[in-house]
Amino acid sequence: MLVRRLENLKEIIAIDDTILREIINPLHDDGNLKLDYSIAHAIVKLGNASLSHRIKTSSEIYYILKGSGRMYIGEESEDVGPGDTIYVPPNAIQYIENTGDADLVFLCIVYPSWRAEDEELV
Repeated sequence: MLVRRLENLKEIIAIDDTILREIINPLHDDGNLKLDYSIAHAIVKLGNASLSHRIKTSSEIYYILKGSGRMYIGEESEDVGPGDTIYVPPNAIQYIENTGDADLVFLCIVYPSWRAEDEELV
């Protein structure tokens, strides 16, 4: 049984300036995971926004856990909050802005699994 506790995962600053903890990525784990996707926990602090970026070959799902924000994908934008799910197609220019009064917390599910070389700032 694989159990990951968020508080035990290493916190990093991602290329898009979000606070990130990689929960599961079969490309970075021990090789026994039979998955084609990765999951990360992300935070955008109060008053901040992620940097404009894209993942060239993977689609992405954001699932908002806490806080409120505005999601930007290409020329579109929409307010988002807890329980909202956002689909980001491959190669789409995207960022998310924290518009609330607390940290914006969400999960990022990437298919196929996230690879650093596939992500770039724009």
